[in-house]
Amino acid sequence: MTAPNDQANPTRADASPLSANYPELVGKVAVVTGAGRGMGAVFTTELARRGVHVVAGDLTGAPEIADQVNGDLADGGRVLGHRADVTDPADHDGLLHAALDEFGRVDFWINNAGIFPQAEFTEIPPEQITSTYQVNVNGVVYGAQTAARHMRANGGGAIVNMASVAGVRVRVTRAAYNSSKAAVRHLTSCMAVELGPDNIRVNAIAPGFIDTEMTRWVREDPEALDRALTTVPLRRVGAPIEVFGALQFLLSDSARYITGAVIPVDGGSQHI
Repeated sequence: MTAPNDQANPTRADASPLSANYPELVGKVAVVTGAGRGMGAVFTTELARRGVHVVAGDLTGAPEIADQVNGDLADGGRVLGHRADVTDPADHDGLLHAALDEFGRVDFWINNAGIFPQAEFTEIPPEQITSTYQVNVNGVVYGAQTAARHMRANGGGAIVNMASVAGVRVRVTRAAYNSSKAAVRHLTSCMAVELGPDNIRVNAIAPGFIDTEMTRWVREDPEALDRALTTVPLRRVGAPIEVFGALQFLLSDSARYITGAVIPVDGGSQHI
């Protein structure tokens, strides 16, 4: 893997493996929503690689991710794929019961599922507002409620929500998305305060410009890439594994006195 400061391509994402090791995570159980592709698939794969058992929930793709990870790993955690619509509270309960039936416990809940719509503000249709908030906000609330009810009765746990740099910076034509992620940031604070006495930690991760399918069109257009990187002080694209690094830390005992935090993984772009 070429280093991120390689002279031939200094803007590429650094996808080199992470060396951080948290042995206390081995044998723990996580639920990951939106696990069928993208960042959720990375979270599922990397958690399993580190010995965490995962229930991977999504409308599509979850069984395939489970089969792939279970087939690739000779040891480590096991993955159970489970269909779930995060806009339905009953489906979150289904994820919980699947985890308990298969693994006997739930330690972590990662509210990762989200959608990324686009429209000029005056042209945003009602259905876009509804669907964006149902997935990006309601889905987080329902997942956290299910997790918290279980964790409250079982000694605590950790919840991680997926926010975004868009929650603090305006992205033109993304008003529905921006505002939904701002809501996730504040919800994270609300949850942390209310659930802290039950030994439930709630934090969020706010990714910026990350090397995913969602950003491929920018990376394939040199002019668009140059414009995008002027808003990133580190002047390169982030890699999904770097977002996972924040997640792994937040789930670990190294973060056991951290709650209500929103960790930016954005190369510093929230400050521009």
